[in-house]
Amino acid sequence: MSDLIIPVVMPKWGLTMKEGLLAAWHVDEGDTINPGDEVMDVETDKIANVVEATESGLLRRKVGEEGKTYPCQAVLGVLAPEEVSDAEIDEFLASYIIPEPDEEEEEAGPVYEFAELSFGKMRYEHRDGEGTPIILIHGFGGDLGNWIFNIDSLAAKSPVYAIDLPGHGQSEKKIENPDLSFMVSSVIELLDILKINKAHLIGHSMGGLISSRVALDHPEKVESICLIGSAGLGKDINSDYIDGFVNSVNKKELKPKLSYLFADPSLVNRSMIDDLLKFKRLDGVDTFLKSLSKSLFPDGNQNSIISNDLGNLDKKILIIHGEKDAIINSSHANSVSSAVLEIIPDAGHNVQLEQASKVNELILNHIS
Repeated sequence: MSDLIIPVVMPKWGLTMKEGLLAAWHVDEGDTINPGDEVMDVETDKIANVVEATESGLLRRKVGEEGKTYPCQAVLGVLAPEEVSDAEIDEFLASYIIPEPDEEEEEAGPVYEFAELSFGKMRYEHRDGEGTPIILIHGFGGDLGNWIFNIDSLAAKSPVYAIDLPGHGQSEKKIENPDLSFMVSSVIELLDILKINKAHLIGHSMGGLISSRVALDHPEKVESICLIGSAGLGKDINSDYIDGFVNSVNKKELKPKLSYLFADPSLVNRSMIDDLLKFKRLDGVDTFLKSLSKSLFPDGNQNSIISNDLGNLDKKILIIHGEKDAIINSSHANSVSSAVLEIIPDAGHNVQLEQASKVNELILNHIS
């Protein structure tokens, strides 16, 4: 069998993904593919995303059929040069075995870690690596799953920690009077417990505001910051989204509010809506979200503007914003004079999900 054959497989995004739907091919048999080329669209029960090539080669065979579901690591296509015969490709496909997960991983299922802080537990997901750690901080109402398309790519450069902020995900929900100061102190406390002396902070939306405040108040803890669709750079914000997210109690009410998150509203699927409704029904969540939104976004405006302070901060700053952001206008991204700015076309507020490969590339260049 030829060593020149490269399988194109169903990706595995995050700890919980076990299978994916091959929604569409973007390439045909006979096409030459290069790293970064869009190969196919894959949908999970959480979200859909485009799969980009990581290897170069000639696409000799498309095995996966559009509209069918395949387990992670199943072979969907074959790259091979012309000198590899069809018989060799047939032999490769006939002998291909989907790699089995490690026994410990299979028995334990998804492995998240928890730190005990002064206010209660805080969940995080960790990838090993070398160098200065990266801390991924999600936005209002989100959780560490918002980095599903980023965490593994970024781990190629550095250790990565994706966290659930207090009141979110599986972290402690019963917090009295949550505000920006408390959220910042929780991040600092977690860094201390994890013995992280200095980190690259990457924050999305409210997480960008928190990252900025950490860098301003504790510059010795921060190597650089990356702000994605960040709060704190301008006064206005889409209050229909904030109020709607907080107050929605069923699918009919929540779905149109979630559509604000994406340039492509079809990315809001049933599983996403169900997961968020389950989260919102947890004990303590409703009170927490209402208190935090009242503190951060009173009367439909942002309460804490830190763009001028960031302009005087002696740190590398990268600002990434979706051009079609319907929650925080992309014009806010121009407000930090010292920052490197990237506006990404055809992307909304959750640009790290919609244009993950581009965002990952920008972040890796930023922290290099």
